[in-house]
Amino acid sequence: MALPDFLVAGVPKAGTTALHAALSRHPGLYLSPIKEPKFFLTDGPPSAKGGPGDALTYREHVWRRDRYEALFDAAPPGTLRGESTPLYLYDRAALRRIRGMIPGVRLIVVVRDPVERAHSNWTHLWSAGLEPVGDFVRACAEEDSRIAAGWASFWHYTGLGMYGRQLGCAFSLFPRNQVLVLRYRLLVDSPGAALDRICAFLGVQPGIVTEIPRENVTAHPERTLSHRAVSAGLRGGHALGRLLPGSAAATATHRLERFLQRGGRERQPLGWQQRQALLPRFEDDIRLLESLLGEDFGDWLAPRPRSGGLVGARPAGQGQAQNGRPR
Repeated sequence: MALPDFLVAGVPKAGTTALHAALSRHPGLYLSPIKEPKFFLTDGPPSAKGGPGDALTYREHVWRRDRYEALFDAAPPGTLRGESTPLYLYDRAALRRIRGMIPGVRLIVVVRDPVERAHSNWTHLWSAGLEPVGDFVRACAEEDSRIAAGWASFWHYTGLGMYGRQLGCAFSLFPRNQVLVLRYRLLVDSPGAALDRICAFLGVQPGIVTEIPRENVTAHPERTLSHRAVSAGLRGGHALGRLLPGSAAATATHRLERFLQRGGRERQPLGWQQRQALLPRFEDDIRLLESLLGEDFGDWLAPRPRSGGLVGARPAGQGQAQNGRPR
């Protein structure tokens, strides 16, 4: 069976696109040509319901097993096969499916300051014209109602940052020596050291891949009349994902998304008032994470953590379509 030996299983907006690209350069590793197949997120066809853009995202799922295994058919003999779907860690059912099908798989998890991660997530969807709420904190307040309405997990801005809960579940299913947890900041500050840790974890030669490409910087369009009009059209037209055949819907929406990106600023820094409003949501989970890993994450509770780095995602519509490609 052509199934993966390792998975980059978490978390969205923590440099997984860049990490996937870097690992694909190692001669001992084979990374799937589709970076994020999402195979383990469902038992069959994904739902046709959800929030803005979700219908098109669901079309990208490689949910048939024969198609999933075919992603690894080209792996040279002796190489380790892997793929990167950073939503796996968040989805307990996905982790159980992984455990049932490939119990010996190795899981790589990159964790990022959860407030910064949520802000990058929101910016991604706002820049794509899909997020209807132009205020980050207010959008986070909509999370419970969106979950109840069946919006896809990439809309779960704060839930995706509860790493303690997620890793607790992962550790209940997999031996800890099969799970590597890295800080996003290590990828930014010391990419060679981060890659060597991953290679040692996977059992391939370190020192071969030393750089992680800097890419996928999210543009942040202004709240102009044209942005509001085009965004409303994108959100209102998400049903195209169910009505138009093949890639027609994606092609139509990509053009609008590219229009939104023109002249957009880079992602704006997170303000202290915004951070202060959200930190209490994460405090208990950060303490849980510390107890699970035996590591201090107190810097995540500080007023002004460092910013910058690999950040975010290329604007939606460039390379891969819509909001389901968390980077």
